[in-house]
Amino acid sequence: MTEPRPAAAESSDPAELERRQRAMRRTKFAALVVLALLAVGAARTVVSRMANARSLEAEVVQNARLYVRTTQPQRSGGGDRLSLPGTLQGNVQAPIAARASGYLKRWTKDIGSRVERGELLAEIETPEIDQQLSQAIAAREQAAASLALSKSTLERWEGLRKKDVVSQQDLDERRSAVAQQQASLAAADANVQRLRQLEGFKRVLAPFAGVITRRNVDVGDLIDGAGSRPLFLLAQTDPLRVYVNVPQAYAQLVKAGQAVVVTQAELRGRSFQGVVARTAASIDTGTRTMQVEIALPNADGRLLPGAYVQVALPLASSGMLTMTTSTLMFRSDGTLVALVDEASKVRLRKVTVGRNFGDTFEVLDGLGESDRVVLNPPDWLADGQQVSVVPAATASSPASKDRL
Repeated sequence: MTEPRPAAAESSDPAELERRQRAMRRTKFAALVVLALLAVGAARTVVSRMANARSLEAEVVQNARLYVRTTQPQRSGGGDRLSLPGTLQGNVQAPIAARASGYLKRWTKDIGSRVERGELLAEIETPEIDQQLSQAIAAREQAAASLALSKSTLERWEGLRKKDVVSQQDLDERRSAVAQQQASLAAADANVQRLRQLEGFKRVLAPFAGVITRRNVDVGDLIDGAGSRPLFLLAQTDPLRVYVNVPQAYAQLVKAGQAVVVTQAELRGRSFQGVVARTAASIDTGTRTMQVEIALPNADGRLLPGAYVQVALPLASSGMLTMTTSTLMFRSDGTLVALVDEASKVRLRKVTVGRNFGDTFEVLDGLGESDRVVLNPPDWLADGQQVSVVPAATASSPASKDRL
């Protein structure tokens, strides 16, 4: 049998050994290249994650910052107006009643009729007054006849007294009788005059020029001379007048002679110029308001008495600081505003509010003209919070609006 060769003899071949060494070197080089590539990839990943973390942190800080818009208090000018409701009335408005009792004979004017002063409105039949007047005239004639008899009797008694035929007492009695008859005649004349004047009320006349706004009677109605039921309602429509009740807070700013603007909802696009005629110059303790009368020309008759209108009263400047109402914050410790100091930090300050004009209000205490006040502050805004003020030119940008 042939014996196998030893391993040492096999490995002693130089060519084979060289091949194995080259293979090992190639394997080590490949491993080093792979390790280098893995190291580069890991380093790139770490650097990318660090950059992303820094960018995310910067974005979080940017988004967490509060951007605000600010405004400053202004001195009040003369452009403020106070709008109050009112009801139009005729400058002269009166119910026309009858002084004489009887039955309505006829009426000559109906609602909407324009009448002049002294024009006939209605006639009343007064049979009782007519009879009383005839009786009074007869009584007057009787008193006149009695007076004439008393005078002639006095003349005869005076002649007899001169002859000492009658006593002085009898003469004095005759003189007294004449005086009594003269008084009776005067009373009868007065009664006749009264009844004639009362009979004159049978003709109901317009006391002033105006428009009949109501007629309450018809032919044949019983008319009570006590005036319990007016026959007509007469109103003077040019000019008109409006009464408004001005709150106590604004009473000092309304003066006689101020121009006002009156508008009516049904007359869109039209306004009417009036003037403050007079004020009550006192505050009603029940309503804490002052009554103001406004004179309003109505030459074209477009405005109707009784209409509901809005009266815009100009208010004189009070010189107080004013601020927009969108800056107010209402909390448990009172009414506050948010100021921004030089370090761009929020400082909450309590303010005293005066008159409210709707969009603006008067600042009685708590603000100065140079203060920067935050507009539309959020409810969670805290004292000392860092903010960024948006410039006026960029305050309306979309990015800014999302952060306000």
